[in-house]
Amino acid sequence: MKSTFLLTLFALGFCISSCSTKEKKATSTTKTIEKITVQKDTVQFSFTFLGCNRVDRHQEYDTTATNGSTANLVALKKIWNSIGNLERKPDLFFFLGDMVLAESTTEKLDTQLKEWVQLYKNPDFSSIDQHGIEMVAVPGNHEMLYYHDYKVPHHDEWPLKGATEIWMKHMSSFMPEDRDRVTGNDSINNQMTFAFTRKNIGFVLMNTDTYNAPTKEHPYGIEGQVPTKWIIDKVSAYRNDPTIDHVFVLGHKPYYINGNPETGHAGLPEGPTLWPEFKKNHVAAMLSAHLHDYQRMQPENEGTYQIIAGNAGSPGDATFFGYSQIDIMSNGTIKLTSVGYDKGDPYYTSTPEQKITVRDTTILSWSKNKNPYIAPNSGQ
Repeated sequence: MKSTFLLTLFALGFCISSCSTKEKKATSTTKTIEKITVQKDTVQFSFTFLGCNRVDRHQEYDTTATNGSTANLVALKKIWNSIGNLERKPDLFFFLGDMVLAESTTEKLDTQLKEWVQLYKNPDFSSIDQHGIEMVAVPGNHEMLYYHDYKVPHHDEWPLKGATEIWMKHMSSFMPEDRDRVTGNDSINNQMTFAFTRKNIGFVLMNTDTYNAPTKEHPYGIEGQVPTKWIIDKVSAYRNDPTIDHVFVLGHKPYYINGNPETGHAGLPEGPTLWPEFKKNHVAAMLSAHLHDYQRMQPENEGTYQIIAGNAGSPGDATFFGYSQIDIMSNGTIKLTSVGYDKGDPYYTSTPEQKITVRDTTILSWSKNKNPYIAPNSGQ
């Protein structure tokens, strides 16, 4: 009787052990299946942006720094090669103005832009065009204005008549053929403000120094002009388009600098009108240059970002020269990365040891960003 009891107990224990093992195997198998079926988040669309690569006036004829393009040759080549060597090439590359020094006469602007285009198309210098990356450009103040320091106190830049025609002559091929354009009486002057879409993304590009003729009230014209209503209408239209999930506004001059609004020469006079509309219509970010530095801000700690990528090679506050990139991920998040190399001394030099590395990265969340960017030279 005792032996029968022990035999029964042994059989029951074996059954329990066997069932437990099967359950563990089943659980393990389930986990394996889950790992296989869960897809890794991938880049759906990618674009890079930068601005301000022209040399300082003192280096205009310095062949160690530049050529007829007046571009910072070392920085430009290093940046372009870095973008061209990316494993996942960007779909778009934006140049946000001040690619040449100019800011003087139409003759200089014409010559410098011609030389710049030759650089871009030279396979020994640029790898962007050879990789089939779409390049889109808007002008900056150095392409649209002329410089004088004696006409009016505290103001020395004025609209350059003829600059629009010269830009279109050399740079129209860097404007998408399928773009939406400003129409009406002032359409000629507003040719460099336009919009277009790629996949589920809407891009609105602004010429932040649109030409306006002199008047009695403003005998030299006014800098910093944009077609405000057209921009607002286009941003609103993109917001209400069910096929568009993300909207970006790009232009040479920023509205926020060091976290503060700027409506003078450093910023955007129409900023107080435009920015509330950007937030209202959920513009992901305004991407700019002009300030020779990299800055990432989220004004009021929510909503639309202001990102300045004016650190492509012009002298100034930037501690590193490089470019910024935005990746639209398959899960809908927007990833920002800024990369660059330590600025040389003098600024138009570089050595192989000055590697391009990641300097800032974050997800552009609509709510308060938990990863604020602190500039290296901010002292904070």
